[in-house]
Amino acid sequence: MKKKILAAVMAATMVFSLVACGSSDAGSNAATGSADTGSAVADTASAGTTSADASGDLIKVGIINNDPNESGYRTANDKDMKETFTEANGYEASFAYSLKNDEQITAAQKFIQDGVDYLLLSAADTAGWDSVLKDAQDAGIRVILFDRTIDADESLYEASIVSDMAKEGQTAVDWLKSQNLSEYNIIHLQGVMGSAAQQGRTGALDDAAANDGFNLVTQQTAEWNAEKAQQIVQSVIDAGTPFNVIYAENDDMAKGAVAALDKANISHGVGKDVIVMGFDCNKWALEELKAGNWNYDGQCNPFQASYIDEIIKKLENGETISEKTVIMDEKGFDATTITQEDVDNYGI
Repeated sequence: MKKKILAAVMAATMVFSLVACGSSDAGSNAATGSADTGSAVADTASAGTTSADASGDLIKVGIINNDPNESGYRTANDKDMKETFTEANGYEASFAYSLKNDEQITAAQKFIQDGVDYLLLSAADTAGWDSVLKDAQDAGIRVILFDRTIDADESLYEASIVSDMAKEGQTAVDWLKSQNLSEYNIIHLQGVMGSAAQQGRTGALDDAAANDGFNLVTQQTAEWNAEKAQQIVQSVIDAGTPFNVIYAENDDMAKGAVAALDKANISHGVGKDVIVMGFDCNKWALEELKAGNWNYDGQCNPFQASYIDEIIKKLENGETISEKTVIMDEKGFDATTITQEDVDNYGI
């Protein structure tokens, strides 16, 4: 009851702040126009049980995610959420999508106004979340982070189910060092700047450039997009600058880079002219690895919904969450050792 009263107060006081956050288009795209309610029956639902609260009402969750069309990883992540947070599993779920932090924050404010019970967040950017999360806390709304970390005090959220992006980057760079190339001339294709994935996967490579003699021929954001990645690599080829490594921070950008290589008849993969590295472990990317056309792919596990569901059930039962941060188990795959079983088990 206390949360519902607080939520009503917040709704009354936030009308002006919602208008002030941006244009009406931005607000509708982030919070309303892209909203959706999951309806598929969750594979993880237990027979005869749901996650409804003690009063028997559905638990209201507002889920803020990045664009599900951004990549195969994001599509799998969104599908996992929609298959878990269903009425059959005791939830009333609304979804909002954006690759822009300000639009996500507007969506969060809208969900607070709507009086959700839980706010689930995969932030577009690590910064700027303190104020809106404090608003959620004041309204009695519990926040759970998924997929990505943010720069905010831990007291502002209940739990964080995330990948260790820095470890992903370090694992990839360690693998690259192990190739013992005579020189490292790297085209570095970055994701959306400021995101946890970009920061983690960039950090280890920056360190290697500073300390291990890696030469970054170019370092540009392609914003997770294959076409933009192809354009960046094509511009390097056209300039005649030598390179022997493509380090792409997701599979789609690696795919775009390879398209530019193929167009220029530059060989790539195992024993070829250019090493190709990606992240996320899309099934089609792992198949490229197994065929020897790519060299390395770093796993990023998108299946976090069951962890969140379990945390919500514990909180609804009055239990304490002992493990504030849950790190997803992940690995890297080498084209020379990957098996069909790996492709089948880890491809998304």
